[in-house]
Amino acid sequence: MSNIDLTINPELARKILTGFIKSEITRSGFSRAVVNLSGGLDSALSCALAAEALGGENVLALRLPYRTSSPESLEHAQLVIEQFKVQSETIEITGMVDALISSDPEMSKTRKGNIMARARMIVLYDKTEAFKGLAVGTGNKTEILLGYTTLWGDSASALNPIGDLYKGQVRQLSRALGIPAVIIDKAPSADLWAGQTDENELGFTYDEVDKLLYLLVDQRYSPEECVEAGFEAAFVEQVVTRIRRNQFKRMLPPIAKVSNRTVGYDFLYLRDWGT
Repeated sequence: MSNIDLTINPELARKILTGFIKSEITRSGFSRAVVNLSGGLDSALSCALAAEALGGENVLALRLPYRTSSPESLEHAQLVIEQFKVQSETIEITGMVDALISSDPEMSKTRKGNIMARARMIVLYDKTEAFKGLAVGTGNKTEILLGYTTLWGDSASALNPIGDLYKGQVRQLSRALGIPAVIIDKAPSADLWAGQTDENELGFTYDEVDKLLYLLVDQRYSPEECVEAGFEAAFVEQVVTRIRRNQFKRMLPPIAKVSNRTVGYDFLYLRDWGT
């Protein structure tokens, strides 16, 4: 498994993704974008790509701290704002989050984290209306496949330029775009509570799971073939279970079919009318 190569062509990826952002936004009748900038790598890359595609003046980056958020996250987000010359706003979500959390003293960390993520989504979409732009997503392929995301929270967007890049590929492209090294090199974290890191929660590293996901998804290996390729059987089973269990997060809610022309099945787009 050590010879699995996930190297990308950064310049080609850059061209494709900036073109994607510009075409998807302009064909919807918009010229601006809004992105939640957490101070982490994924949102930094999405913000940088949007700025390159649309011009920094047409991108609004939102810093949305909770009272337990790391000051470092705000500082790192500010580095991106200044480097890529995007517009920005900082809005505290503590009041809106704590109003709900206070209703249940026994609330788990996971529930609290989901509330924070969905509160940020509310602000994001409110600002798309005020700024007259579309919401740009920040989830990478690894997270999407594993379901390591909050449905209708950080997964919510109008378009996602980095959703087909594994975490390691996000790092590669980020280096090519000049994302500050301090952001690229720090431990990935959703910053939902003190000391939280993605890899501690998941129980494995992004590097190892990227390789397994590449075989399972891109190369269409069976779980058994992945074990034959050198992965631990328990690890393969854990990842396959996560992919299956979280399928509902990767699709729009299915609609029960009772007519001849059902949205999402038969009626897909205005191409039905020759446009």
